[in-house]
Amino acid sequence: MRVRGRCPCCDTDRLLPGRDTDGTPICRDCAGIVRDFFYDRCGSEGLLLGGRLCEHCTLADTLARLLDDGTGRVAPELLPLVKILLEMDRPKSRLIWLRNPNVVRLLQGLATGNIALSHDRMHQEAPWRTVAHLRDLLMDSGVLPRVDRQLLLYQRWLTERLGTIEAPEHRQLLRHFATWHQMRRLRTKAEKGPLGRSQTNHTKQEVTQAGAFLAWLAGRGRAIGQCQQADIDAWHTESLATRRPSQSFLRWCMKTDRMPRLALPPTVITQDSEPLHQHRRLAILRRVLDDDSLPLRARVAAALILLYAQPVSRIVRLTVDDVTDDETTVTVRLGGPPSPLPEPVADLMRAYIQSRQHLPYASSRSAQRLFPGRQPGQPMNPVSLQVHLRKIGVPPQRGRASAIRQLVHQAPAPVIAKALGYHDKTATRLVTEAGGAWSRYASGDHRR
Repeated sequence: MRVRGRCPCCDTDRLLPGRDTDGTPICRDCAGIVRDFFYDRCGSEGLLLGGRLCEHCTLADTLARLLDDGTGRVAPELLPLVKILLEMDRPKSRLIWLRNPNVVRLLQGLATGNIALSHDRMHQEAPWRTVAHLRDLLMDSGVLPRVDRQLLLYQRWLTERLGTIEAPEHRQLLRHFATWHQMRRLRTKAEKGPLGRSQTNHTKQEVTQAGAFLAWLAGRGRAIGQCQQADIDAWHTESLATRRPSQSFLRWCMKTDRMPRLALPPTVITQDSEPLHQHRRLAILRRVLDDDSLPLRARVAAALILLYAQPVSRIVRLTVDDVTDDETTVTVRLGGPPSPLPEPVADLMRAYIQSRQHLPYASSRSAQRLFPGRQPGQPMNPVSLQVHLRKIGVPPQRGRASAIRQLVHQAPAPVIAKALGYHDKTATRLVTEAGGAWSRYASGDHRR
């Protein structure tokens, strides 16, 4: 009932519910099927639902019923939501979604005004997954202003987390920390690009460990303003790796004079002991381009790392719109201007873009991530991509460092920094590590 095409018997383009003796799909007339499958309202042919309606017309009727504002019409402010839901592919999935009692309650509440049409009010509703999905649709349709999804989820988590803290003074202090330090930082990052789940997960750890520290310190008979160096040392000695996220909170407390200025354990950064030499980088790149048995997604990501020194965190934020193909050259927008991909990588990117057209996106038109995650419309988790890369033998950090050290020897560092989306300070550091000097690029003609 979902097979459509040109009937080989009568050469008409229509529904093909029948089969000939060879099993080839044919139309109902040529198959001798007496029952017709024409919809009463739109007149097309297909799977009949209640009232002899198609899935699209059934969806339109369902939305009109759920979003009735009490006047027999859809609430005017929700008309853009109706439009985007009707324009999506696979109306059957929308009909299944609308059977959810929580979805019905939320839509009817928004239509009648019982639920205010605002982020703050939606933030108070449950269950959070259903609310998050509906809020994505409301933002995609322009009914609600665009706000970073991960930021909204963090705000909801924070409210629930603070509600579990019994001590009022601890709860108030953590709320101030989250509001004036964490949220300002997250909003600044969200203005530059979508937040990743790893960023908000780390922020959650900061709050969790900050709350644990306040409770632990209270158990020693001290408030935050009475904290001593011995307390800091004892707190970190017991489990340094687990408790390190609390340092952000402790620094904020010292900066805002909520506690004495004390010494914190230094951050130890572990790096690979052996650098990735250029011949090894090229060998890995050659294998990535030639080995068709490797996952296509990982091969494309590896090429962007090994050729253009892109960090995984930036790769997962790329969208389909960042890739342009004029049938002659494929470019990817990493900085300015867009960087052209050499022919083997260009073919790889074309194949990957083509493969993504068959992915089931059921949530919104915003699901145009080049590397989509499990949640519709969200980017792939950078940690997950790193795991995939290591499985195919690509070291992300070492490969990126090797690539950019080679690039800064081939072109002026300011040009490289701009084209690859790097900050000048980062480029300066990498040029220095590569044995060059930024000053030789600071002025003059760089066209050579």
